[in-house]
Amino acid sequence: MKAKVNGLERELPDGSTVAAVLALLDAPPSGVAVALDGEVVPRTAWKTTVVPDGAAVEVLTAVQGG
Repeated sequence: MKAKVNGLERELPDGSTVAAVLALLDAPPSGVAVALDGEVVPRTAWKTTVVPDGAAVEVLTAVQGG
């Protein structure tokens, strides 16, 4: 299946969860937020939320600075 991840088209295994997408991206375990088709996915739902074909996934990383 295909999904847009941070604006780039990616081929993902069927049934991929938000947690699986984060693992593919080597995302850090903390300081990350995820939106699926414009809706924030709570961290508690990452392992159970399946990314549908054609979805848009945005992975946002907190950055500290001043």
